[in-house]
Amino acid sequence: MEEKKEGINKNLKKIFGLENKADKSNDENKKTLIKNIGPTNFVIILMVGILLLILSLPSGKKDEKTSKAMNDKQEVNNMESSKISIDKNQTEIYIELLEDRLEEVLKKVDGIGDVEVMITLKGSKELIILKDKPYSREQSTESDGEGGERNTSSEDYQENTIMIEDEEGRTIPFVIKELEPQVEGILVISTGGDNSEIINQIIETSQVLFGVPAHKVKVMKMN
Repeated sequence: MEEKKEGINKNLKKIFGLENKADKSNDENKKTLIKNIGPTNFVIILMVGILLLILSLPSGKKDEKTSKAMNDKQEVNNMESSKISIDKNQTEIYIELLEDRLEEVLKKVDGIGDVEVMITLKGSKELIILKDKPYSREQSTESDGEGGERNTSSEDYQENTIMIEDEEGRTIPFVIKELEPQVEGILVISTGGDNSEIINQIIETSQVLFGVPAHKVKVMKMN
């Protein structure tokens, strides 16, 4: 802060020719300055100097907090984007694998010819997590003063997710099964797509492989 003030004072002195004149008194410097630039200009320059001092006040803590908040937000966004990107890539890879397999099978059928396949999925992959479900039951009998008995019981049921540590040292749920998403629809474009027998063969093949109903399979002729 002090260094900034001294720098501004030096700049003002240099501008108005007052640098390195230590032999003059402060009153003489002021008079010379006012005489050289005029009272009106002196007031304007003085106000500008005050404004520069105000603007030069440190705001490091505020800037540091703002910068840290922005960095934290950016880091969270990057993590979320990375997660979304990974999930999307896995789904796309799975779809491409199904399409390639169906194309390979159909190309081997006589009369189908060249073929292209497009598959859509219903939902996304489902993970089955291992859970610990401890269960306990207590039952007791109480006697009253009149010779009667009262039976009481209590049950305790809890469900806890079993956690493990992965290769990177992160704690994650223990997955016992992964269920791939179901096929929603199939589009097949074939050079033999105008033949009713070929169309039926393609539909039946798709039903056998993916378990989709016939109305979820569309066959079109390739140009």
